[in-house]
Amino acid sequence: MRHPTPTAALHRATTPLAVGPDTWQLQLPAASTGQALSVMAWHGEAPGGPPLHLHPDQDEVFIVDEGEYRFQCGDEQHLLRAGDSLFLPRGVPHTFRQLSATGRLRFLYTPAGRMEDFFVALSQLPGPPTPEVAHTLFADHGMAIVGPPLAD
Repeated sequence: MRHPTPTAALHRATTPLAVGPDTWQLQLPAASTGQALSVMAWHGEAPGGPPLHLHPDQDEVFIVDEGEYRFQCGDEQHLLRAGDSLFLPRGVPHTFRQLSATGRLRFLYTPAGRMEDFFVALSQLPGPPTPEVAHTLFADHGMAIVGPPLAD
């Protein structure tokens, strides 16, 4: 699918939204890139991470700015620290676990899909989603949960 070529656009990061103890911030919205790319920042205030999931239609890039993370991509696991990055191709099951007490990640999705809406919806939940709510939330935003989060 070919996206329209965007013009150069300056965007200021949005106000961070709380997602449990963590915060999410949109740094470059899909609307500024013709839906080709979305860039976000995550500030983790506690160890943890998402369930094993996949994006059938999007590639994803993670950049670790601070902290230590264990990533699973397919059957492989990788330890990432500040300055490391990881490309995750579409369709490959993946997850991560923040190992340090705090951490900061940037992540990019291409094409952008509905990821911005996903994080806004996640921030509006009154607490951690039940497994049923999580499956629905992921599916409604173009993802599929295929396993549990990484254990300690």
